[in-house]
Amino acid sequence: MSNKIEFEETTSYLLARVATAFRSSLERNMALIDLHAGHVFILIELWKEDGLRQIDLANRLNIAAPTVFKTLKGLAEINLITLESDPNDGRVNRAYLTAKGRAKREQVERQWIDLEESCLTVLREPERVNLNDLLTRLHAEFTGREINDEE
Repeated sequence: MSNKIEFEETTSYLLARVATAFRSSLERNMALIDLHAGHVFILIELWKEDGLRQIDLANRLNIAAPTVFKTLKGLAEINLITLESDPNDGRVNRAYLTAKGRAKREQVERQWIDLEESCLTVLREPERVNLNDLLTRLHAEFTGREINDEE
């Protein structure tokens, strides 16, 4: 007879539970400024490089292109981006920030800092640095690339 795994005692289980709890906190914070969590990650990429294609965003964020398209439509509906045909390929749309989308960054930054502080208050500075390193390494393992290499 084989031993049954105690899921709750595994690191993977804990990581998944922390990720779920963090996502809920992120949703609450971003709702205060009329955004969804998924919106924020698209905006972050566009703040780094405006005019990205849907496939570029999907690759950078490691999510499915249809999910990106749905999120882009939502951002366009609230006038944070516009979707325009690529001048070189009419089948491809590019996402461009509107003035409102560029201005939204300040609000997102304030909410992000509040979230960061509230989530990490239980950690001392060396633990925060260590956690950042561990999460960066795990991300690279899961995606096959460094976070900073995703541009």
